[in-house]
Amino acid sequence: MSLEERIRCAADLIRRSRHMVAFTGAGQSTASGIPDFRSPGSGLWEKDNPMLVASIWAFRLNPKTFYNWIRPMVETLLTALPNPAHKALATLEEMGYLKVVITQNIDNLHQRAGSRRVLELHGHLREATCVRCYKEVPIDARIVQVVLDGKVPYCECGGVLKPNVILFGEQLPIRVFNQAVEEARRCDLMLVAGSSLEVAPAADIPFLAVESGAKAILVNMTPTAFDPYAHVVLHGDVARLLPDIVAAV
Repeated sequence: MSLEERIRCAADLIRRSRHMVAFTGAGQSTASGIPDFRSPGSGLWEKDNPMLVASIWAFRLNPKTFYNWIRPMVETLLTALPNPAHKALATLEEMGYLKVVITQNIDNLHQRAGSRRVLELHGHLREATCVRCYKEVPIDARIVQVVLDGKVPYCECGGVLKPNVILFGEQLPIRVFNQAVEEARRCDLMLVAGSSLEVAPAADIPFLAVESGAKAILVNMTPTAFDPYAHVVLHGDVARLLPDIVAAV
């Protein structure tokens, strides 16, 4: 089947769906200048061991290690703009097909593109929580500047502020995860976009949808373990392929 035929098949599945859910990963945002984690030659985990820089154990032992690692990405995350892949999903929501986006990303780009219902499995960078008193505070310009200055942000009580992102070794936010599981079981079409599906338990969500009877579309740069379970598989740039699919709906 040619690429054009697969795009038409994907569009047909969307038109016939009643409750479509999207599941997105880091590949959704690479066209916005945010690097993913596992792409050969550019993935973040080719340069750093995630257990040493982005685990809860490393953070508790020395939070400065985490902030030193994330500092170069702060400005990128703050200045990144939604790309055509984000806008395509927002358009599908406007058209009435897409009911919710389940994302592994922490960059807020789905919301900025116009998606109204987004379940953030791995948290976000809009707020931080004190590891001592558990006070939650917005990540404002002051906190950002502290990080850019090479320092660790602290709460008024003296505790370290940790961004509300899920580090390795932490449990996913249970309420959000339960909502994602419910949507996976309820949907009749799962669109997986820009995810290698290698990080559990988030990666289990698309499989749960198929096991519950949903059909699936996979759009990703490289093959995944989910490919054999998808009804339509497109390997390529999501920022190009998702708009093409939407245009064909």
